[in-house]
Amino acid sequence: MLSNVRKTRIEWGDCDPAGIIYYPRYFAIFDASTSHLIERATGMKKIEYLKRYDFVGHPVIETRAQFRLPTRFGDEVEIESRIAACGRSSFKVEHLLTLAGVLAAEGFETRVWAGRDPADVQKIRSQPIPAEVVARLTQG
Repeated sequence: MLSNVRKTRIEWGDCDPAGIIYYPRYFAIFDASTSHLIERATGMKKIEYLKRYDFVGHPVIETRAQFRLPTRFGDEVEIESRIAACGRSSFKVEHLLTLAGVLAAEGFETRVWAGRDPADVQKIRSQPIPAEVVARLTQG
């Protein structure tokens, strides 16, 4: 399955008053990492692949995380994100966030490929992931 690695820095705004990352910020990091993973798979920036495949996004329908080691303001971290499973209209992503090579947090997401509901354009609903995207997400 496809994977992507990116690096980022824990910024002051990510942290609580003690300078330790506030746990919801990990989910923002994981969300951005999923977009980077899909960008790698499609060869397009998010704004481009949203238009190309005429859909509204890939919202999270389930998520969880395990926090093993605190990260702090100024820490340089690496996030490896990989596709764990890919179905007709949903896919699972795993994120491994490391600090100096040591696992600090793991994130797990289930997402759906979502478009506008033709019966009510105010709503969204899952739709099949395009075959070419599935092929790229599941490449070894």
